Amino acid sequence: MGMVKMLFFTADTHFFDEKLAHNMSFAQRDYLSASEMNQDIISHWNRTVSAKDVVYLLGDVGMVNSNKNGFTKLMKVLRLLNGQIHIVKGNHDTRAFFKFLEKNNYLLANGKEKFILHDIGCIIKFNHYQFFLTHYPLLLGISKNSINLHGHVHNYSLNTTYNINVGVDTPESAYLDRKVAFGAPFSTEDILKILEAKKYDFQK
Repeated sequence: MGMVKMLFFTADTHFFDEKLAHNMSFAQRDYLSASEMNQDIISHWNRTVSAKDVVYLLGDVGMVNSNKNGFTKLMKVLRLLNGQIHIVKGNHDTRAFFKFLEKNNYLLANGKEKFILHDIGCIIKFNHYQFFLTHYPLLLGISKNSINLHGHVHNYSLNTTYNINVGVDTPESAYLDRKVAFGAPFSTEDILKILEAKKYDFQK
């Protein structure tokens, strides 16, 4: 019997982004180069995610030239990452890049496509919650069981209990009782712990 598939969530990897690689205000990145940053994300991702798992990458995959050479360079990195990857389009992800991924998509050992692409977002359910997965934070209003997992805001968080920033720079990883390695995606268990801790924090 095969291993149980796990779900993971992340955003704002910004592979190859030299400007963000050394940014400790808007992000939490203290690297000498984007190449060093890329390697850390790949390493920490693959220590966390197995080949059979599914990762939702909620936008801003990388910063490369919008041409075949740039897209090929970025895809080489994505091919190194374990798991099937659902990519939600971020403000730095071009329509041309999505078309390139569609054209160069391939099958994993389990017969599933490596990349599943979403222009706006998607909805999944677990643990009696409905999760809206988007790049930009979504204002849901008061809703008992609806939660928005998002990126975009890097080292900031929204002042609500129903928005959780899952980006690699998120300050909300502090709600967990362990240090999250930079670039390691969050598991469903992590998300539920952050959600409960944030709710408790807001009740103080």
